[in-house]
Amino acid sequence: MSLLKKPLIAVIVILLLAFGLGWLLLEKTGRTHTDTAGVAIPPAAATVPVTRSAINSTLTIAGEFLPWQEVELHGKVAGYIRQIRVDIGDRVRTGQTLAVLEVPELNAQAEGAAAGVRHSQDEIEHARNEVSRAEAAHATLHGAWERLHQASQARPGLIAQQELDDAEARDKTSEAQVDAARSALSATGQQLQMSEATRRQATALENYSHITAPFDGLVTWRYADTGALIQAGTSNASSQPVVKLAEVRTLRLRIPVPESAAAGVHIGDKAQVRVLATGQTFTASVSRFTGALDRSTRTMQVEFDIPNADYKLAPGMFADVIFNVQSHPQALTVPVTALRGRSSDGSATALVVGTGNRVEERAVQTGVEDASRVEIVSGLREGEQVISANLSAFRVGDTVHPQPSSVTPAPATGGDR
Repeated sequence: MSLLKKPLIAVIVILLLAFGLGWLLLEKTGRTHTDTAGVAIPPAAATVPVTRSAINSTLTIAGEFLPWQEVELHGKVAGYIRQIRVDIGDRVRTGQTLAVLEVPELNAQAEGAAAGVRHSQDEIEHARNEVSRAEAAHATLHGAWERLHQASQARPGLIAQQELDDAEARDKTSEAQVDAARSALSATGQQLQMSEATRRQATALENYSHITAPFDGLVTWRYADTGALIQAGTSNASSQPVVKLAEVRTLRLRIPVPESAAAGVHIGDKAQVRVLATGQTFTASVSRFTGALDRSTRTMQVEFDIPNADYKLAPGMFADVIFNVQSHPQALTVPVTALRGRSSDGSATALVVGTGNRVEERAVQTGVEDASRVEIVSGLREGEQVISANLSAFRVGDTVHPQPSSVTPAPATGGDR
């Protein structure tokens, strides 16, 4: 090795030793620094007290507004559209006629059924007259038979037996004719009932040529125009609907609640709703939920009933729903920044400024958390000072100069529950 390299290596070794010695001295003295008089000053540490305050754990979920009920209206019978009286955006009332179909064969069926009813009514009238005639004839023949029988009993041999037998036969024949007339009247009555049933069926089918609104709502789509051929919805699964109708005076706000929060949802729970499209914010209550998780998404569907009498909200709009999953009114809390080494089971550590302003490390268990603060379940006492910033700059046993943090995050209130 040359003579020039040896002094250079010696200088580098001396510098490294000096740097290491300086670092060890700094660790030993607690990373203090001195003032102009040479007096050691502890480093400043931003601290906050462990205090009691209300804390809420919130969950924000995006939801969608859906109609209270929605239906596509089909024709019950096949026919051509003679009139369509509504268009998209029209508000309609229950029972209002939306479209009229042209079905000539149904009109003919209804007229034929009405004629059948009239014919059956005439047949009944004729059968009643036949019953009256048969009863009158029977009364005459029965009276004659009784008079002959009484005379024969009073004076035996006065009336020939042949004449008595003929009178009795005519009496029984007339009685049978009365029964036959009554049976014919009953059969005609049954025929009238069948004719009336046929007429009601034809009339009902004829009424289906008028497509009416089943509820108050809004026409959200129109599928057909005047003259279009509409197939019967009952006989053709791919038949085209005429219009789509939605009830929107009350909307359903549906959200998918994750499995972790599903058990905390109850009927009547309050939530804050922010509508992105309109900027509205209001409170709503849980109206219903499925009570079971969707296996594909691991979520439970929850619905809110939202009044919409002014029609400002529309189906398909999105909204943010803010739930208070948990609420503790008097919890020990510290800022989130005062903890380190946090794990999924809620364990963490905090740096506490203890006796003599020395730093202590304390294991803690956490609970409810909001955006800025976290609940301390165990490990800290109310009033203790914890370091809230730049935790990596301090070691256990360091002497520090505690300084109250200039900004203490206020506890979040969240929505009403």
